[in-house]
Parts: sequence; structure tokens; C-alpha cells
Amino acid sequence: MIKPEDYTDVTYAVEEDAFAVITINRPDRMNSFRGRTVDELLSAFKHAWADKRVAAVILTGAGQKAFCAGGDVKERAETGSYGETEWGLFDIQGLHRIMREIPKPVIAAVNGVAVGGGHVLHVICDLSIASETARFGQAGPRVGSFDAGFGSTYLARVVGEKRARQIWFLLDLYDAHTAERWNLVNDVVPPEQLMDKAREYARKIASYSPTALRFLKHSFNADTDHINGIGNVAFDGLDFFVKSEEGMEGATAFAEKRTPDFSPYR
Repeated sequence: MIKPEDYTDVTYAVEEDAFAVITINRPDRMNSFRGRTVDELLSAFKHAWADKRVAAVILTGAGQKAFCAGGDVKERAETGSYGETEWGLFDIQGLHRIMREIPKPVIAAVNGVAVGGGHVLHVICDLSIASETARFGQAGPRVGSFDAGFGSTYLARVVGEKRARQIWFLLDLYDAHTAERWNLVNDVVPPEQLMDKAREYARKIASYSPTALRFLKHSFNADTDHINGIGNVAFDGLDFFVKSEEGMEGATAFAEKRTPDFSPYR
């Protein structure tokens, strides 16, 4: 497993002997994730899980523009994949699972754009705090991708069926206050107050019984654990789809900054 001192795409720190801060550190790519990024995020969450000092985890992005723009579509367009990984697997499903299974609340501090797979990451977090400059939305069908697991099925539990379908079928961006109105985020604050508010949440959590919090998190997740099975089927299908001509049209068009032409595939 990659050690925190060897991270290139992520930073990891334990603050106040109480909570961990995991930062996706690829601001030049809007904090989009490649294979290496996912490997490091898996490592960081495992370290947070094992560290008895850590009562909660804050997940955020570097810079002011993006929380996470999802999978690195430019990397996919250039190489046909999301790049090399430690085990030869692009284990985004494993990342989703560990974020749900870690017996400590995970707080998303959404500092900018949260789209595509980045939107899924914040949805999976137990709590979400948004900067007033944050924007939320999906991009999958535009770039030849989809998330038919937690990113859609669980999203419908959070915002309701009609809103979830609106997010996925129209692919618009929504501002932070709309996201709060839709119950997609818990709090909206000015950008300069975002991390202070996230730390406030984490400190409060750190003062509570860890065993009680563990059981509560497992209880909240129990009702939707079956989505893992749906996700397995969906991601197996996605693995084939992204390598198809139709899937690559979305990625190539994104890299070439043009509108994709999906008409031959209807």
C-alpha cells in the first residue's frame, strides 16, 4: 500500500489528534482522478480507519475551483484508460465502499465544482458542506460514462427520484443554495469559512462516543447496502462501454473541446 509520504495526487494530515483531512491535489486537472489518485485515496482512508486518533474524515479538493471533476477524461482520451495503478485495477468501486464502510463519519468540504465522479464522491460522504461558489452536477452521458450504482441509485434516496433523474438526464450545473434546497448538502458557507465549518463538524463528532457513531453509520448504510450488487453489474458494464467507439467519442470530444456526436449509436 502506498504510504502518505509517497503521495503525489493526494495530501493526508491528521489535525488536532482528532480528525483526518484528505485533499485531492490535482488542481491543474480540476482535481479529477486518475488511477494513481484512486490508489492514494484508498490508502488515505485506510490510514484514517486504522488511526485511533481519527474520529472523522474531511474530504476536499485543492485550490478554489474544484472539489473533484470526476475521472480524468483527458487521460482517458490520451491513453484509453485512467492510467497505471498499484494493482492493475481502477478501483473506484473500492473507494466508494471504503468511504461507506469506514466506521467514522466522512465530511465533504465542497470548495468548487463537484461533477461526474466527483459528484458521486460527495454524495457518498455522510455530510456535505458547500462553499457558496460550489457547483454540482453530472457529466457521464456527455463524456461517454455513467454510474448506475451509488451515483444514481443512492442519489435518488438523497434528493428523490425526480431530482436524481433531472441531474442525470439534463446534465445541468446547480449552485450551492439549490443543492441545499434539494437536501444534497447540509450547509452552505462563504468560501473562506468552508474548512473552518468542516473542522467545526469534525471537532463536534470527535467529542462523541466512537462506538455509538460506528453503529449509527452502519445502521444508516444498511438500507442501501444492496446497491453494492447493482454497482458491481453497472461497473462491469461500464468497463466495456468506456472502451467502445461510443464511449470513446465522449472522451475524445471532451479532449478536443467539441460537442460529441452520439447520433450513430442511437
